Amino acid sequence: MDYSSCELCPNLCHVDRRKTLGICRQSDRVRIAWSGLHRGEEPPITGERGSGMIFFTGCPLHCPYCQNRQISGSDGMNVGMDITDEELSSLMLSLQENGAATLNLVTGTHFIPSIIKALESAKARGFSLPVVWNSSGYERVEALAEIDEYIDIYLLDCKTLSRKTASRFCGRERYADVIIPVLDAVKAWHPYTDLERMKGTLLRHLVFPGELESTFEFLSYFAEHYKDSFYLSLMTQFVPPKEDPGFAKMTDDEYDAIVDAMEVLGIDDGFIQDPSDDDILWIPDFTKDVPFPSSFADPDPYFLSLKAR
Repeated sequence: MDYSSCELCPNLCHVDRRKTLGICRQSDRVRIAWSGLHRGEEPPITGERGSGMIFFTGCPLHCPYCQNRQISGSDGMNVGMDITDEELSSLMLSLQENGAATLNLVTGTHFIPSIIKALESAKARGFSLPVVWNSSGYERVEALAEIDEYIDIYLLDCKTLSRKTASRFCGRERYADVIIPVLDAVKAWHPYTDLERMKGTLLRHLVFPGELESTFEFLSYFAEHYKDSFYLSLMTQFVPPKEDPGFAKMTDDEYDAIVDAMEVLGIDDGFIQDPSDDDILWIPDFTKDVPFPSSFADPDPYFLSLKAR
């Protein structure tokens, strides 16, 4: 697969990204928004010093409430800088040299050919970190299969199984149709999760406000099909944009009902976010050298040198 008639994601826009932007709003040139050590991921991925994050600009989805909307394209912004495949490779090595526990590739779907080239080059130069594929889950199985051999941990979203909820929160109703084949493929490739050995799948689910039934539907399906293969990471960090304050914050009763449902369903491998962490700024500002709270992240020196060009 390449960029000449792009079919890397489920949108299958088939444009020549060497000449025209895809639905992801990106060309064939890798564009990144930020890279550095981040200490806000799940503990096994974060390690002691942080996960080595590379945030790619652009996204096949355009969720209206995306917390990374400055770079995803959800609000028309395109924050980031273009880099070569070899610079991407050098960035991977720099993260390793600076003590990253893992290489964490965030929303890289639309750059899979370039990421593969960069990983191969980095490995030839001594790169050895576990590689995390951090994705919305809106993937094309055939494209994901191309990069699977390079991935140690899948950190995937399963935002919802409801077409109605997907239409409201995910930008595309068909997200609900795409996600199950993706999860089934990943389960077939990696049937067990062993986080001590950095192998397997962490499946994230974000609880959307007013959509508790959608979360219960997801938990039931997860328990039936994936709980023996994947770890669950339940997230409660939804932050509505300032211009749309009509969403109610999750109540303690709702949180307790979710925890009770997980217990009844026997879901006990994974992580659950404490909704009381409302003093943390979950909306990053990618126009800054450190988009996150300073206690969470340190920018990579090589990334800063590229940015300063």
